[in-house]
Amino acid sequence: MPLLDVHELTTHFHTREGVVRAVNGVSFRVEPGETIGIVGESGSGKTVASLSLLGLIPAPPGRIENGTALFDGVDLLACGPKTLRSIRGRAISMIFQDPMTALNPFMRVGDQLMEPLQVHQGLSRREARTRVEEMLRLVGIQDGARNLSAWPHEFSGGMRQRVMIAMALITRPHLLIADEPTTALDVTIQAQILELLARLQRELGMAVILITHDLGVVARVCRRIYVMYAGQVMESAATEALFAQPRHPYTEALLQSLPSTHVKGEPLHTIPGLPPDLIAPIAGCPFAPRCASATDRCTRGAPTLRELVPGRATACFRVQDGEL
Repeated sequence: MPLLDVHELTTHFHTREGVVRAVNGVSFRVEPGETIGIVGESGSGKTVASLSLLGLIPAPPGRIENGTALFDGVDLLACGPKTLRSIRGRAISMIFQDPMTALNPFMRVGDQLMEPLQVHQGLSRREARTRVEEMLRLVGIQDGARNLSAWPHEFSGGMRQRVMIAMALITRPHLLIADEPTTALDVTIQAQILELLARLQRELGMAVILITHDLGVVARVCRRIYVMYAGQVMESAATEALFAQPRHPYTEALLQSLPSTHVKGEPLHTIPGLPPDLIAPIAGCPFAPRCASATDRCTRGAPTLRELVPGRATACFRVQDGEL
């Protein structure tokens, strides 16, 4: 049984300008102890999907219109607020995208780290402090006792990112959602953070959902990848298979845009056009206006995600018909 099984998740934002269809029928699963990657351009719905699972979508204007998300037998989208609060931060934790805005600037670092232990596990302040110092050492922050009294603004970006990781892992969750955990970090710190997450995953035996636009990151750490575009999953496959032979034109375009595939002397590859306006209804494939392989059929009907072989699915008419 999967640890998390998400089916047809649909989240919309009802604004004055219209309904923003941020996530449209997204399905994916996470097995115990595995790492999956959710990739795509900015605005593809990656973060909204993860926030929907934890009940963190601002309502209004956000609203979960449809779907199920079974986690250890509990539907996260249908359970009450009390049940969700008991799961969030204890069994499921999240590393948010921007550690400076995710950390409370008016609370000392130690108090923020101790809070989930006191709320979810009922530890005393002394017991929580001891656990926090151990976790800070585990994430590479030495002299934890002194750093407990520090304010978030006194830490560098890399240190704040480590604090966010420590906060997410302090309750030893079964599932960690890491939303762009290496954003705005230099290459050296990125490598350290990824190595740290991999080591802690092995030690704690948890599953990880890695959300990123960086295909180089998911290639290093993920077992399976889901490629999102315009609030939909365009392709899903094992990591090695997806990089060896992408089966959706959007996935292929993303891989061609990697600097590592650039031929010296030639311009960098870019995907023409812009992502669609998610307020306006999309009649056909959302990627059709930017796709060099699109036909009239692609603009008239929307392809659904269909499994080509076990463990491999794509949402492209021409691939499903064997034309590409």
